[in-house]
Amino acid sequence: MATRNIDKVVEEGRFFAVISYISFLCIVSLVLKPDNKFAQFHTKIGLVLFMLEVIVFLLSIIGILSWIKAAGLVIFTLISLWGIIQAMLGRYCRLPLISDIADKVII
Repeated sequence: MATRNIDKVVEEGRFFAVISYISFLCIVSLVLKPDNKFAQFHTKIGLVLFMLEVIVFLLSIIGILSWIKAAGLVIFTLISLWGIIQAMLGRYCRLPLISDIADKVII
């Protein structure tokens, strides 16, 4: 019985968990699936990634740190792809450091 409830939560939240890794679309998941634990787990990670992307972008505006934009793009793309795959597979996955920050986010 408990497995069915978990499966239902994952199935209902899967789409929103996937889109939460696509930049600002984490806000869509935040608004449309506030009660789905699976979607919110991935949304928090997506939100932290989005905030880090904004910080990297702001740092890249400074001429000396312009290289950071390219490095950040590669790193965040790879992390987002990994998160999307995990969400599609219906897994709760933890990312070092990012998940620790996401755990502190209160939604």
